[in-house]
Order: sequence, then structure tokens, then C-alpha cells
Amino acid sequence: MPVATPQMYKKMLEKAKNNKFAFPAINVTGMESARAVLAGLAEKKSDGIIQISTGGGEYASGTTLKSMSLGAIAIAEYVHRLADSFNICVALHTDHCQPSKLEKFVKPLIVETARRREKGLGNLFNSHMFDGSELSLKENVKIAKELLLEMKDLEIILEMEAGVTGGEEDGHDTSGVSKDKLYTTAEDMLYVHESLRDISKDYLFAASFGNVHGVYKPGGVHLKPTILRDGQKAISDKFKGETAYLVFHGGSGSSLEEIHETLNYGVIKMNIDTDMQYAYTRPIVDHMFINYNGVLKIEGEVGNKKLYDPRSYGKLAENSMKERVKLACDDLKSSGQSII
Repeated sequence: MPVATPQMYKKMLEKAKNNKFAFPAINVTGMESARAVLAGLAEKKSDGIIQISTGGGEYASGTTLKSMSLGAIAIAEYVHRLADSFNICVALHTDHCQPSKLEKFVKPLIVETARRREKGLGNLFNSHMFDGSELSLKENVKIAKELLLEMKDLEIILEMEAGVTGGEEDGHDTSGVSKDKLYTTAEDMLYVHESLRDISKDYLFAASFGNVHGVYKPGGVHLKPTILRDGQKAISDKFKGETAYLVFHGGSGSSLEEIHETLNYGVIKMNIDTDMQYAYTRPIVDHMFINYNGVLKIEGEVGNKKLYDPRSYGKLAENSMKERVKLACDDLKSSGQSII
């Protein structure tokens, strides 16, 4: 199935909210990880979201070019080609983009979608995230509204964040922020919805409820999912039953019980990066340790080409990540929920 059209993407989001499940939104950095996501989703008959961060895009363009937008375009074009062979829907999304990176990352991607549409092609990306959490809420929302107006006619969905997801991701470190900023208030959630709904009610909202980027042992992250419940109630009470599409960032170390609780409050997208990185790397480490004498040319020997051929351990990594994607589908209750 091709990458979801704007209409299909909206249908995906509506189904997730109505049926109380969430899509795995998985960061990729190249062809191998993108293939792993598509294969895992397909085996679970789950739709999902492939997303690219600023660092992921830069990595994909190579150490010479270091272009976050060009790398993101290259991955997206590859996914558009490959997705045709899988019988599920996948959406393309860009992850955290801070204000200083908008001109180098999100803005060129919006332009690329406009070019594609002029040629009669579909959107390159379905949605983009603006992370203005380092700004005051008023300034954050101001920029979000400007982006939403720019993206609306192109049928691109905006994701924005209010409050701060702690920890470090792609070199953006928020580990030193005060703890109160890790929790979005109901008033903040209402303010965001009031500000954006007249432009479009179809936006994604990453509200913070104690979530932290990174890797933690179970119980290491202290979430307050009821913040989402209270914020949604404030929105619903004022706007006659309306609620927002919520996004769960920084889920590593969260219990399955906490994750499932958030689904009841309108979380329809959960970002998964750290666990996927580990799942991809773990079999490569095994391969290198077990085949140490084969992957290296030691003491004048020639090694074993079959063992140092990147395809030998790349396939192992891809399959391992695929299995982690399948687990994510089960955990988020998206298995068997494809709109196809």
C-alpha cells in the first residue's frame, strides 16, 4: 500500500482515538531501519508511523553533506517506493524540530511537498513536529499557528509540544529543566487547543506528563497520565466534546499499565526510538564478539569475507528491530487494526 494519503492519515488517527489504541511512531536513520519498521507492521497487520529526526536526516545524508533535510527526503522517497509492497498504511513524520532548525529541516520539507503536489504527486510527509518547548507557551503557540497555516492547504498535519520532555535526544539536552516543566497543565492544554482549533482540529499534541527521553529501568520514569485526562476534560467541557490527538514521547522505562492508561485519555501515537536502537545494535554486537577472528584481519590473516560483509550482520539487525516493532504493535494495541 502506498504511503497514506492525507485522507487515509486522518482515518488512521480517527480509528486510533475511537478504538483506544496508538500507532508505533518509530525513528529511522536509513534503508535498513525503514525496512524493519515496514516488515514488523505488516506482520502484525498494523498501520504505523515512520519518523525522521533532525539528527537522523543528517546521518542519512552522509558525513560529507550533513544535510538534515536532504537525508530526510532520501529516506522518505525510499519509503514511498517500498511501502507499495506492504499491505498496511504507513505515514511519514518528522520528529522534534527546535525553532533554530526550522529553516534547515521542516521548511524545506514543506517546500518539497508543495513541489510534488504541483506535479500531481502525493505529499512527501504526512506530518511534521515543531518542538517549541524551549520557548514561552505564548511564543511556542504563535509559531505553531504560523506553521499550521502554512501546512493546512498542503494537507500536512502539525505536531506541537507544550511542556518539556526531559532527557537528551539528538544532542538536544533538557535534563536540567525544572521538574514542573515536565508536566503540562490542563490550562496549558486548553490554551493550545483554543489557539489551534480554528485553523485545524487535526493536529497532534505532545503534552508532557513526566515523560523523559532516554533509557531507564522499569519504574525509573514517574509518569502522571491523569494530567492528560484532566486536560482532555477541560477541552471537552469548553468545546462540546472535542478532544485532542495526543502523543506519548519518552516512553522507555514506562510500565505497560501506564501506557495503556494513556490510551484511554486519547494518546494515538507513541514515539519509540531508544528501544529500537538497542534492538538493532544488539545482534551486531553478538556477531562481532562471536566472530571476532573472522571480522578482523589479525596477525597477517585475511579474515572471513562472509563475516565482515555488512550484509551478514545488517540482516540480523534488521530482523531484530522488526521483532521489536511487532512487540510495540501488541503493547499499543494496534495489531490487526489496519484500515486496509
